[in-house]
Amino acid sequence: MTDSGEQQVTADAATPEKSEASTGIKLRGLFLKKVGMTSIFGDAGEMIPVTVLKMDSWVVSQLKTDAKDGYTAVQIASGPKKAVRTSNAERGHLAKAGFENGAQFIREIRYDEAKDLSADLKVGSRISIDSLGKGDVVKITSTSKGKGFAGSIKRYHFAGGPASHGSKFHRQPGSSGNRTWPGRVMPGKKFPGHLGADTVTVNNVKVVDVLHDENVILVKGPVPGARNSLVKLVKE
Repeated sequence: MTDSGEQQVTADAATPEKSEASTGIKLRGLFLKKVGMTSIFGDAGEMIPVTVLKMDSWVVSQLKTDAKDGYTAVQIASGPKKAVRTSNAERGHLAKAGFENGAQFIREIRYDEAKDLSADLKVGSRISIDSLGKGDVVKITSTSKGKGFAGSIKRYHFAGGPASHGSKFHRQPGSSGNRTWPGRVMPGKKFPGHLGADTVTVNNVKVVDVLHDENVILVKGPVPGARNSLVKLVKE
């Protein structure tokens, strides 16, 4: 009896416990914050440049259906907001999701049909980082860095003229109009203007690793956006 009891205790102690990040509902995509870039070594010893993405706590705040909203999606929320910055409408909308006030981030993950949603999905469910796994190929969407007003050389990567030998248009956009007919500047001409702060999507990005203990996902290569910007990952 004693021996069997000791064996039972040993077996229970050896059973690994799931981390808090691994428990929850799996979706076809996640929202994470960009931490920065580093490099790791692969199984063959090759160096792989990766972007570190950290996941905060996300919960389901609304289930949108085609019959009621015109499309199917899962609305998720993260980060408590101060009471003074929360409207009554937002407070009432997120009450069932467990928020005392509003949320800093409210985002959606679209689905093609309601049958693709998990049967366990309900308002207040926590999102699991296991929604994405090692080796998955994802589509990444983020907001690029804003760089303010820029000239056409920097904005559109024009070559410009030679620095010497009298080109006389070193960093200028060049001719912008037409002849007598049509006698105007055509729409879409590449002129100086605001650079960056655009929504950028990168396809076919590989998930290199998922670190459950740190709520971190490593993806191969660079990711658009500055540090702490919100990045959307969706399985392709």
